[in-house]
Amino acid sequence: MALKVGDKVPEFTAKDQHGNLFNSGDVIGKKGVVLYFYPKDDTPGCTAQACSFRDQYEDFLSLNTEVIGVSGDNEKSHQKFAQKYRLPFTLLTDSNKELRKLFGVPTNLLGLLPGRVTYVIDQNGIIRMIFDHMMAQKHLPKALEQIKLLQK
Repeated sequence: MALKVGDKVPEFTAKDQHGNLFNSGDVIGKKGVVLYFYPKDDTPGCTAQACSFRDQYEDFLSLNTEVIGVSGDNEKSHQKFAQKYRLPFTLLTDSNKELRKLFGVPTNLLGLLPGRVTYVIDQNGIIRMIFDHMMAQKHLPKALEQIKLLQK
């Protein structure tokens, strides 16, 4: 069953780009989180999306919000991607697609391409917005706008 707006995010674990075990309970439910699923490291749209989050990362931090990217790429790929583009936030590996299943992230293009979906989660761990759109550049403004609304 896919998570939807108003649902509390259940705890999960995944490996990050450094090979460390990330426990969602260390972040989700303690501060705001923008969790974004993207198809693949170092592809044009995914790079543009990651760099837009990088360029405005300080804005998210100033709003007590963490940014976390998720794709099916392995830790080594994530590490190269993060280093190449100086990404300051966590990238989680989801090679077994467990996180995609947990959140209900769809596939696109006849099931060939993993979906691009952004989740805005408040400081209580509740999903406040789900933005499902393959246009990478549309995700950051939507997420930042929602985070600002939650601060009011």
